[in-house]
Amino acid sequence: MTVMADREGRVVRIAELQIDPRYLDAYRLALAEEIDASLALEPGVVSLQAVCLTESPAEVRLLEIYASEAAYQSHLQTPHFLKYKAETAHMVIGLRLIPVTAIRI
Repeated sequence: MTVMADREGRVVRIAELQIDPRYLDAYRLALAEEIDASLALEPGVVSLQAVCLTESPAEVRLLEIYASEAAYQSHLQTPHFLKYKAETAHMVIGLRLIPVTAIRI
């Protein structure tokens, strides 16, 4: 999937995830671990924010900002991201990546 960069070259993504409610606590722990590692270890990760819908906690939204397309592609190959994907594959019952264009970040 080609990702569009903003004027400064940053890549901004929104992901909508539906988590199997049986695994919600485990998913949240795995996601928090992955976000913490990404922010600590990857200078190209500008921001990773995660929220859930108040009335539907199994619906998770991620806002991801990377310094560049190269930083985003590098992130996808990191051990902590690959671990997160492997550990949570059975927990995620829906994933939609939404193309966005940054207005002001």
